[in-house]
Amino acid sequence: MLKPTEDGTAELPSLPPPFALTPNLHLLPGRLTLHFYEDKIASRWSDIYQGDPLAIRTVTRARSIAEEYAEIYGYDIVIFDTSPSLGALNKAVISLVDGFVVPCNPDMFSLYGIRNIGNSLSIWKKQFETIFHLLSVEKRSNFPEDFVRFLGFTIYNAKKYGGTNEWDLATAHYNFAKQIPTTIKQYIKKEIRSHLSSSQLETPIGETAVMHTHSTLPSMAQKYHLPIWKVPSAQLEGSDRATIAGNRATYEGTRLKYQQFAKDVLNRLSTLDI
Repeated sequence: MLKPTEDGTAELPSLPPPFALTPNLHLLPGRLTLHFYEDKIASRWSDIYQGDPLAIRTVTRARSIAEEYAEIYGYDIVIFDTSPSLGALNKAVISLVDGFVVPCNPDMFSLYGIRNIGNSLSIWKKQFETIFHLLSVEKRSNFPEDFVRFLGFTIYNAKKYGGTNEWDLATAHYNFAKQIPTTIKQYIKKEIRSHLSSSQLETPIGETAVMHTHSTLPSMAQKYHLPIWKVPSAQLEGSDRATIAGNRATYEGTRLKYQQFAKDVLNRLSTLDI
């Protein structure tokens, strides 16, 4: 879908159908050659300031595709799963969505990552403000009205150790996890996060719902192409039956955790007034 924009040719006459995971959840897969599109964003970036139509189309195409699919299929929310980098493609995607989430391992590298994205957002915001000032009203309509805003952070793959602290984390992980909110307040500017309450800034999305490691459960879910909680009800291979049967309650219990997480995401999205 991005190839016509990459090549500077006419867009596809119609959008290909999404992959329906469930009646209410569709997937639009990426492609392994997206780095070619990222190169085009980088090479055409300076032309945006002159209002070049192809440059504007290149930078905004990911968002416009999402909007087109949302209109056709009635999507309420579109989620972009970006790579953990701050290159040209992610600059275009992150800057032009409505809100973003920072997933964090409870370690030193996530703290560095928050610093990096905070500093990058400050630079990107200034660049887009300059672009908006230079563009005509018609060309400005290709961009969202507001710059992206922060929705919160998650902690994942953390070691559970019950009863020692409010997040039931092992001490080594807890020491880093508690530094995340402070780092966010220091490096992500207030204007990008001011819509969130103090509690929302201080706690991970969903609190402890999806914080702790699932161990090998995701691998089984990937093997059977199912959500974790549906794996015990699948037609299992002989070698997996005994293992999964003994952990059935653990598998099925993840459903409530992800529901709790999703409700918090929706609550935070409601603060954006979009």
